Amino acid sequence: MIGIGENMDKLNCFGDYCPVPLLKAKDAVKTLAPGESFMLVTDHSCVVESMEEYFSIRRHKILVDEIINGVWEITITKH
Repeated sequence: MIGIGENMDKLNCFGDYCPVPLLKAKDAVKTLAPGESFMLVTDHSCVVESMEEYFSIRRHKILVDEIINGVWEITITKH
């Protein structure tokens, strides 16, 4: 995985329902060093909510951007 500002890895979770994207993200964050990031792309609003809840509690930085109506890019940076 690579940090922000570089070609960061993306997890394509289009069509994946909860909890699949969260499980994929949990696995991805394990491979990161502190300060590194990855992006998850989703088309389900419930994914946004579950990601914000799970990763903010664990003090990882999470940025959510709805790039078009109903499509979100979620960037997670390991604490």
